[in-house]
Amino acid sequence: MTRRNLHSLPAAITVAGLLAGIVLVGLHGVAYPHQAPTGWQYPFACCASFDCKSVQSSEVIEGARGYEIRATGELIPMSDKRVKISPDGETHICAHQAGLDAGKVICLFVPDKGY
Repeated sequence: MTRRNLHSLPAAITVAGLLAGIVLVGLHGVAYPHQAPTGWQYPFACCASFDCKSVQSSEVIEGARGYEIRATGELIPMSDKRVKISPDGETHICAHQAGLDAGKVICLFVPDKGY
């Protein structure tokens, strides 16, 4: 009876290529570190590579009591440490994407008022 070699170089290259393709597809669209559309980097404490996004200023209402996130109704006082000045003058929200805290704001970047 003849033994057949089950492992060959072409087969190993094919499997390695498939695995590399799966990894690349899984990483598609992920930027390390996560950057705002204008190119500045969200602080690591605010973002786990997908928690932050630029939003229309109308999605965050500034009032006497603080900033209200329209999508969730969360109210963040202006003195809250999560409120930060936006480097590009745009509004950005970093929020948990899953789990019990899903939707809860981690950091809120707002335009500088020029005070």
